[in-house]
Amino acid sequence: MRKAFISPTKYVQGEDEIRNLGYFVKTFGDTALLIAHPDDRKRVEDKLKETEEKFGVSFIPGDFSGECSRQEIQRLKEVAKEHHCSCTVGLGGGKAVDTAKCVAEGVGMIAVPTIAATDASTSHSAVMYTQSGEFDDYAYFKASPSVVLVDTTCIANAPTRFLVSGMGDAMSTWFEARASARAYANVNAGLPCGAREGLCPTAKGTKAALALAKLCYETLLEDGVKAKIACDHNVVTPALESIIEANILLSGLGFESGGLAAAHAIHDGLSLLPGTHHSFHGEKVSFGTIAQLVLENAPTEELETVIRFNLDVGLPVCLEDIGVPKITDEELIQVAQKTCIPEESIYSMPFPVSVETVASAIRAADEIGKSYKQRWM
Repeated sequence: MRKAFISPTKYVQGEDEIRNLGYFVKTFGDTALLIAHPDDRKRVEDKLKETEEKFGVSFIPGDFSGECSRQEIQRLKEVAKEHHCSCTVGLGGGKAVDTAKCVAEGVGMIAVPTIAATDASTSHSAVMYTQSGEFDDYAYFKASPSVVLVDTTCIANAPTRFLVSGMGDAMSTWFEARASARAYANVNAGLPCGAREGLCPTAKGTKAALALAKLCYETLLEDGVKAKIACDHNVVTPALESIIEANILLSGLGFESGGLAAAHAIHDGLSLLPGTHHSFHGEKVSFGTIAQLVLENAPTEELETVIRFNLDVGLPVCLEDIGVPKITDEELIQVAQKTCIPEESIYSMPFPVSVETVASAIRAADEIGKSYKQRWM
């Protein structure tokens, strides 16, 4: 059996860590293309200037437009070429980091997430959009980022909703990796560039990835509520440090080398509903996790643990919480149909699935979530 595990070359997190960014740039050369929205760059301008002076490097501003589009990627590649940039820095949210991945193409890439809302920073893949913000395609590269540098002070000062959304995304990691392992499903770690053309065989997940996914889940239960309170007050505590690591590193390694399953596929299906468009990725995934547990008839105690956690930190437990107070049978079938398209991760569940079983699981998860919400709140 062929297995694969992929990870960044180096992961570093700490308070005011952006002050050390120049050190990592210096390992590649003197000049880095900085892909960051002007607003994000402005928030850390003092730290960027300090690290430039301390390590003798220069950041070439890319003035990121906000969309990881083919046109924006090509424009930034030309900026990098014009200024002879020796590496690429993606600073900000997921789209800035993914754009930097596309520009770097797996070589000399430094990810600097300033929010902990997703685990995208550690992966060797990116999501591309059109210039108007519609989904375009996935891209895979020959390597994960060379460095993932996380400034916990930045994350502590970002809106708490980002951190909580990241916990929702991270919560799915263990359950999806567990399902994928039981199904002997393929994982993203076996998909370098060229995989779509059949140039590389696929691979299964490793025991290491499964262990990291479980540690991610355990860390959330242990420190999630404490970390939310710390972020509410813009302070860095050991609990917040642990949750940042869980959201970004443990979840990132767990999903890419452990596998995705129903939770993320249901998220993709729910994106059809206009009401969900104001919800963050992790918020929708958190409901998808509950639906996955219903789909696999998980033990009641396990389901209750997840619902209780979501309520404690402020994550959704029913469709109303993600902007869908009512859903018709027709809409539900449409969501389930999108969840079950051939390329979706729903087929990593260790049993046959169908549009009807997925629709039933979503409906039941919604009712179960509302029932516990009324009982516990």
